[in-house]
Amino acid sequence: MLTEKLKVSTRHNHQQLEKQLVQRMKAMHTLPEYVALLQLFYTYFGALEKRIDLYITPAYLPDYHQRRKAAALAQDITDLGSELAPEAGADHLPAIHNRLQALGALYVIEGSTLGGQIISKMMEKQLPLPTGRGLLFFKGYGEHSGAMWAAFTTALNAQVHIAAEEETVIAAANQTFFHFEQWMHKSSIMAEQQKI
Repeated sequence: MLTEKLKVSTRHNHQQLEKQLVQRMKAMHTLPEYVALLQLFYTYFGALEKRIDLYITPAYLPDYHQRRKAAALAQDITDLGSELAPEAGADHLPAIHNRLQALGALYVIEGSTLGGQIISKMMEKQLPLPTGRGLLFFKGYGEHSGAMWAAFTTALNAQVHIAAEEETVIAAANQTFFHFEQWMHKSSIMAEQQKI
């Protein structure tokens, strides 16, 4: 199964990114820090979704229109009183020039919803969030998260048939993790420079 191969083959890049994100979240105690985290996801996922949109349609993934993360992130950011930051430029994104690469990137975006339930509870405890605001993205699909992930992995496995196609999807997923980690590092540097 491709999804099992993806899990194993992207483990290193996934863990590298996750480690940095978890450290950042554990140290977070103010709304501006949280908004900065939401902006990080919005600027990267927003630009990435536009690339994916060119190659993934409901013909390949029937519920694709429900799998939009940038809209939830934008809502969270504006609900917390901030303006949206500019999206990441093309040089900060993985190469997406076909449906297989788009599926690899979407695997990373969809996977981000799995830990969202835990993160949303953590943020509710740590932060002075206004009631009912700021957690649309992390709450993801709510009680339907497991079912949505299962539907995505079923569709993904059904669309990839040969080793060369699997390699293309895996490479794109790894590049998506890698570029997100790089974008997080760059965003941190820019934030520090703005304080000076």
